[in-house]
Amino acid sequence: MTTDKKNIALVTGATGGLGTDMVKQLMDNGYIVAANYRSPNKAEAWKAEMAGAGYHPHLFQADVSDYAQVGNMVEQIEAQLGTVDILVNNAGITRDGAFKKMSPENWDAVMKANLYSVFNCCRHVINPMIEQNYGRIINISSVNGQRAQFGQCNYAAAKAGMHGFTKTLAIEVARKGVTVNTISPGYIATDMVMAVDETVREKIVKGIPIGRLGGTYEIAHLVSFLASKEAAFITGANYAINGGQHVY
Repeated sequence: MTTDKKNIALVTGATGGLGTDMVKQLMDNGYIVAANYRSPNKAEAWKAEMAGAGYHPHLFQADVSDYAQVGNMVEQIEAQLGTVDILVNNAGITRDGAFKKMSPENWDAVMKANLYSVFNCCRHVINPMIEQNYGRIINISSVNGQRAQFGQCNYAAAKAGMHGFTKTLAIEVARKGVTVNTISPGYIATDMVMAVDETVREKIVKGIPIGRLGGTYEIAHLVSFLASKEAAFITGANYAINGGQHVY
């Protein structure tokens, strides 16, 4: 896949399982990667692990649910690397629980980390993208933003909100060389999913027609495709990648 080696990609939540493979794939494709993190301790260990595998992304700290922190981070990226050409909104959290027991704090935390973060990051990079007539924005949603999932009113609402945001922003910047798309993964073999009790995991896999969990590398390849110049005619779209668990 052809890419401009000078293109700069910002991946939020880079130190997680999905983020790690996204960073590796984008770097393999020649992009300069700005890897966002929140926890310094985790980031130091991650940086060493990545270096051991031959990857040296540029690390930038910010809580992406905080508008001002994102602004400071983007300013640092622009000063050190240049304009952000590709933004991958990957950061997110869960605070699951039946709605009748859900606290306002757990509602707010999930909405801010999963949906407000998308606004915050997009708002700080969109004008430079428009000015240069080029940009790629990829928002990582979830299969549970497309269907119901018990105990995830907050998470499902935030992830569903991404779709409306993505489609509307896509048409606003369509003539400016900027594409905006979502990816909706199903159950992926991240550390979090693999830590689930094996019997529960087996039940999850039984509900996936392909018969297995998705790989983080598979999401990363889709991100890489949507980040490419060759994907210029794709915007406002959602890519479901869930092994057939939810089809529509």
